Amino acid sequence: MLTLCGFSVSNYYNKVKLALLEKGIPFQEEKIFPSQDEAMKKDSPMGKVPFLRTPSGVLSESQVIAEYIEDIHPEPPLYPANAFQRAKCRELIEHIELHLELPARRLYPAAFFAGQVSEETKNEVEKRLFKGMNSLAQLARFEPFIAGGEFSHADCAAFVHLPLVSQATKRIYGRDLVEELLPATGPYLKRIAEREAARRVSADRKLAMDEYTAGKARP
Repeated sequence: MLTLCGFSVSNYYNKVKLALLEKGIPFQEEKIFPSQDEAMKKDSPMGKVPFLRTPSGVLSESQVIAEYIEDIHPEPPLYPANAFQRAKCRELIEHIELHLELPARRLYPAAFFAGQVSEETKNEVEKRLFKGMNSLAQLARFEPFIAGGEFSHADCAAFVHLPLVSQATKRIYGRDLVEELLPATGPYLKRIAEREAARRVSADRKLAMDEYTAGKARP
């Protein structure tokens, strides 16, 4: 039995959880928050979530976990069969996480947790997001999924990351940069949200967020 460790507010945790649910892989969940405790770092060297307990040991980093579960449970596939198309799918994941989610993450303290972000940071992030969003428009297909005709690991990443980028930009800039620069994203995310696995992830995330903001579930 696999055990997914982390918490349902985390978009990277939810990326892995969505893939597990889509593939129908049995797994358990263990609520764990990021920590620099030595015990935690034995399982996750950076003290981050998610990490995955497997019969062979522990794996950290969400994309490593996604690749592992694809290797051990290749059916149903969440990557295209063609090698080049698989690479294009991974390219989308890398792009979304490196050029959109990572810069937007600098806004999250002010957007979601009543923190502060400097004007300099806001301006810098806005420029990076404009560049990242315009380039994503060149890569994404939405036919009907982000990498083409079949649901893939790229959709798992897009479904959990893009709404956060959207919400953060609305709260910080008063503009939804995702909707503004990639209008196809809205209908696309609604299609994904209708999937049974996505509904489960969204419901669990809402419950976890409600508990987190109420102070009932904090690290």
